[in-house]
Amino acid sequence: MGTGIEYGEFDEGRHVNYWELDRTLQRELRRVYDADEFEWAEPRLAEFGELIGHTVADNADYVDDHGPELETYDKYGDVHNAVRYPAEQLENDELAYGAGIVADAFEAPPDRDEPMPISHFLGMLQLLCYADAGFGCPVAMTAGSALVLERFDDGNLEPYYRALTSRDYDDLIEGAMFLTEEQGGSDVGANETTARYDDEADCWRLTGEKWFCSNIDAEGTLALARTEDAPSGTDGLSMFLVPHGDPDEGVLTKGDRCEFEGPPPGDALNDQLYRRLKDKLGTTAVPTGEVEFDETKAALVGEEEAGFRQMTEMLNLERLANAAASCGLMGRALLESKVQAATREAFGTTIDEFPLMREDLVDMTVDYEAATAYVHEVGRLFSARERARRNDAATEDEDAYRLLRLLIPIAKLRTGRMAVDTASYAMEIQGGNGYVDDFVTNRLLRDAQVLPIWEGTENVLSLDVVRALEREEAHEPFTETVERRLETVTHPALADAAETVAAEYEDLTGALLTLADEDADYVQLSAKRLAHYCFEVFTAALLLAEAQADLEDGDGRMAMVARRFVTNELEAEEARGITDGDRFVLEAFEPIVHHAPVDPEAVAEAVPADD
Repeated sequence: MGTGIEYGEFDEGRHVNYWELDRTLQRELRRVYDADEFEWAEPRLAEFGELIGHTVADNADYVDDHGPELETYDKYGDVHNAVRYPAEQLENDELAYGAGIVADAFEAPPDRDEPMPISHFLGMLQLLCYADAGFGCPVAMTAGSALVLERFDDGNLEPYYRALTSRDYDDLIEGAMFLTEEQGGSDVGANETTARYDDEADCWRLTGEKWFCSNIDAEGTLALARTEDAPSGTDGLSMFLVPHGDPDEGVLTKGDRCEFEGPPPGDALNDQLYRRLKDKLGTTAVPTGEVEFDETKAALVGEEEAGFRQMTEMLNLERLANAAASCGLMGRALLESKVQAATREAFGTTIDEFPLMREDLVDMTVDYEAATAYVHEVGRLFSARERARRNDAATEDEDAYRLLRLLIPIAKLRTGRMAVDTASYAMEIQGGNGYVDDFVTNRLLRDAQVLPIWEGTENVLSLDVVRALEREEAHEPFTETVERRLETVTHPALADAAETVAAEYEDLTGALLTLADEDADYVQLSAKRLAHYCFEVFTAALLLAEAQADLEDGDGRMAMVARRFVTNELEAEEARGITDGDRFVLEAFEPIVHHAPVDPEAVAEAVPADD
C-alpha cells in the first residue's frame, strides 16, 4: 500500500520534486485523465515537478526582489515601451513553455496523435504555481488567448496562434487580456475604448485607456472595444488582437525581442503607450501596467459585436487557471508548513507532536484535498467539452455546459479565498521568520492576495452563480450530479458523513427554491452564501465518491479526508465541539498529513456503533 512521506527529511519546501511530494495532485490527475494519457504524462509531470522545485523556484525568489522594469521612452524621448526582465525570469519562461505547459493542450506533442486535455495544462500550472503564482498569470493568459484564436479566428491570425502554442522559445509569444478600464472595472459594459476601421491601412485602430494590464508587453493581447454605431453595454463590444509590435512588421516573437534586449525601435512598435507599471503587493514576475491606445493597430477576432461572448470563453479558462494557481500556492504553503512542523523543535520535541499543530495541519491538508479535487473535476468537464468541440461533435452537451457555468465561478471564488487563508496560516507556522522577505511564506501571502481579485471578485462571481442558476437552470445538472455521487456511497465507514451531506443537499435545494421566489435584492444578498454552500455540498459528495472508490481498492485514507471535510463544513457542533470528546485529528494525523495508507477495516472500526 505504500508508505507515508517523512517531511522531517527536508530542510524546506524547495530543492525537492513537487510532483513526487503531491500525492493529492497525482491522485486527481490519475482520476481525470484517460489511462493512456496518464501513462504518457506521469514521467513528464515528474520531470516538470523536479524542474519547478529546483531551478524555477530559485529563480522565482530572485525575480521577486528584481522584477521587470519599464522604459517607456528611450534616451531620445521616443516611445520605447521596453519591459526589461531579469535573466532568471527569461530562463523560467524558456523552461516552462519549452516543457509544453501551453503547447501540449493545443497541439499534439511530438510522440502523440492528439493534444493532451486541458486538465494537463491545469496540472502543470498547479505545479508551476508552487514556485511562482505571478508567473502563472502570463502562462494562463497565453493558453486563454490560444483558446480564443482556436475557436473564433477565421485563419487570418494563424501566425499568432502558432506562436502562442510554440514549444520553441525563439518562436514563442505570450498572451494577455486587457479588460479593465478605470471607469468600468468589473462593469465591462462601461468600457469606452473605441475601434474604427482604417481603409487606407486595411486594419482596425483602437483608441482608449486600459487600466490594469497584466503581461503588458504581450504580443498576443486580446482587448475589447466598441465599433462605430455599436450599441451600449456588453452587446456592443468587439474583440481585437492588439500586438505589442507593428503587425505590418510580422509577429514579434520572444527571440526577436531578446535580440534587442527589449522591443526593436522605430516602426517595429505598435502605436500605443505603456504609461507605467503598477507597484503591486505581489506577483512581481508579471508586469502589470496602464496602456493608452492612440489609433493603435488591431485585428478583429471573430464577428463584430460578439466580443464579450468570445471573451467569456477565455475568461472561463482564466478563472479555472486562477483556481489551479490557488491550489498550487496552497500546496507550497502546506509543504512549507509540514516541513517546518516536522523539523522545528520546541519544548523538547518537534512541533508536529503537539495536538493543536496536528489539528491545524490536518485541516490545512483537508482544505487542499478539497480544493484540488473540485478544481480538477471542473477541469475534467472543461476538457471533455473542448475535446468534443475539436472533434466536431454534432451537438454540445448542454448539461455539461450549464454545469460548467455554475462550477467555474465557484471554483475561482472559493479557492482564491482558501489560498489567502492557507498562506496566512503557513506564515504563522513559520513564526517570525515567516514574516521576513528571506522566507517564501512572505511572498506566498503577498501573491495569494490577488487571487480573489483577478478575473472577478467574490461578489462578482457570486452574481455570476445566480445568473447561471436563473438563465441556464444550472441547478438541474448540479443536483443530478450530487445525487448520482451520493448513490455510489455505500461503505459503512462513510455512512454518517453521507447522511449529513444528503441532509445538507436537501437544505440546499430548499434554499434554491426559496430564492426562486424572492426579489432581486434578497437574491443578491444571499448570493455569496449560496455559492459557498454549493461548493461545500458538491465537494463533499465528490470526496465521498472518491473515498468509496479508494475503500474498494483497499485504502481508507480518503475516507478520513472526506469525513473531516464534512465535519468542518457541513456539521453543526454543539458547544463548538468541545464537549463531544472527538479525537479524530490525533488519530488521523499520519494518514492525512503524511499520506500514510489506511486499512479500510480500521476506518470502519473508527465509526461509532449505533445506539
